[in-house]
Amino acid sequence: MSDGHQHHGHERVPGRQRRRFPGISSRAYEHPADRSALVALRKLSGFDTVFKALSGLLPERSLRLLFLSDSVRVSDRQFAHLNDMLRDACYILDLEKVPPMYVNQDPNPNAMCIGLDEPVIVVTTGLVELLDEEEMRAVVGHEVGHALSGHSVYRTVLLFLTSLAVRVAWIPLGNVAIMAIVTALREWFRKSELSADRAGLLVGQDLQASMRGLMKIAGGNHLHEMNVDAFLEQAEEYESGGDLRDSVLKILNVLPRSHPFTTVRAAELKKWAASREYQRIMDGHYPRREEDKDASVRDSWRESASAYAGEVRTSKDPLMKLVSDIAGGAGDLGDLGDRVRRGFGGFTGPKPGPSSRPDPDDDRNPPRDEA
Repeated sequence: MSDGHQHHGHERVPGRQRRRFPGISSRAYEHPADRSALVALRKLSGFDTVFKALSGLLPERSLRLLFLSDSVRVSDRQFAHLNDMLRDACYILDLEKVPPMYVNQDPNPNAMCIGLDEPVIVVTTGLVELLDEEEMRAVVGHEVGHALSGHSVYRTVLLFLTSLAVRVAWIPLGNVAIMAIVTALREWFRKSELSADRAGLLVGQDLQASMRGLMKIAGGNHLHEMNVDAFLEQAEEYESGGDLRDSVLKILNVLPRSHPFTTVRAAELKKWAASREYQRIMDGHYPRREEDKDASVRDSWRESASAYAGEVRTSKDPLMKLVSDIAGGAGDLGDLGDRVRRGFGGFTGPKPGPSSRPDPDDDRNPPRDEA
């Protein structure tokens, strides 16, 4: 806990009690799409054994040695304030084994959790220098959430398949098939980031700090020049603005990314913080780890499908609204066709007709040469 003193250049806020969640299952905070995939994977007999063997063929072991040899390991003697946060996060989420954490010299603000057998958390100096005490606590909680969920599986599979796609690029359709899987895994991974954001909020229990941290990652260390409400308004504008062309561009922009855009993450986290689900967890009502083995794959996939359907139904994005209307049978095909044409920039003006043609005798509409 914080003690209110200066420590290693970081101003520490007065200590306060945070709720602890004994035996909490990661299913409590996972996004439905993330949770359904993980529940299914946990039901696969021998899955962990296969991927632990696979991890030995990948650069994971090399990365461990690299961080050990060329980064600073967090401990009571090095970056002690981060060590306190890490231990506190593991205590709140009841993670029995505290994963090792390293600080890596890199001006880019970033953090990650890697490893199948033993998760390792890495934060960059850019991130440590950018965030204040409570903002950093949310990030550490985010990475501990990854560790509790076992999200390093995503990184392992993505690393393997991306490497494989390069090797089989010369095989007709082979690369296409693998990249289709990679694209699906990236969507899965993006949802896992939303899950970890929620874990960070459960650890920090300070929504404004979580919002500030995401805003700083987007705009740098100029907090006096930024405003959380204005930042969230950007997310609203991003979702609802533009036409169908912008909707397609949004999809193309996000496909190669492993993380959702920061404004979207902030908006999603705020929405979850206001939900009944979050309040129930804070009140001590949440699924326990001991119940994970009894989790239903069918129910989890049903919840995931319902979540995606809800996103389409409530989305203000032009394409999602069109899809929702088509699914709901709103309007006839002609009307929907007109909406599609208008959405892609065609037929934006009135349809040609006798009343809309230029009058050659009207000086306001001089005749034009036609090709």
